[in-house]
Amino acid sequence: MKNIFNQYSHFFTFLLKFILFYVIFIFLYKMYLNQFDLNKNEIDGITKTVAFQTKQLMLCFDNNIETVKNENEPSIKMIYHAKYVARIIEGCNAISVMILFASFVFAFSAQWKKTALYIISGIVIIHVLNIIRIAVLSFSLYYFPNYEEVLHGTLFPLFIYGVVFVLWILWVTKYSGYVKKNK
Repeated sequence: MKNIFNQYSHFFTFLLKFILFYVIFIFLYKMYLNQFDLNKNEIDGITKTVAFQTKQLMLCFDNNIETVKNENEPSIKMIYHAKYVARIIEGCNAISVMILFASFVFAFSAQWKKTALYIISGIVIIHVLNIIRIAVLSFSLYYFPNYEEVLHGTLFPLFIYGVVFVLWILWVTKYSGYVKKNK
């Protein structure tokens, strides 16, 4: 049994670091979300910020955009040319994706400073691309409402997770020092 742990020590170290980071930050995020009463349709500040920034981006292309708090659920309605095209809920803020991204990077960390800088840079990239994703999705749902399932359910999640995957590959192969250290 001891031989198995020695043989796969890198894997077990990765797994332990990943799980610890993920559990701690998901717990902290859930604690943050618990401040908001879903029964009163309260929306967390991060989701409000994402909705505001998405609206600001969309306003660069068309002035006929507004966001309205949904009175029936904790979400923000995206209105484009007087048509309700999308709703922005807590899951749209990409925080869980950012935590997943950061957990993986942390699990392959060797140097604290480089790891912290990469996590912060990656989170900024994910946030910006998420704003662009929501804006493009909102425009797309206005012009192509029949493709909602493909756009929202497949194409746009594939985009955001694809970016995260590329960032992970870059981290492991170029920046973490893990590949060089273990050759």
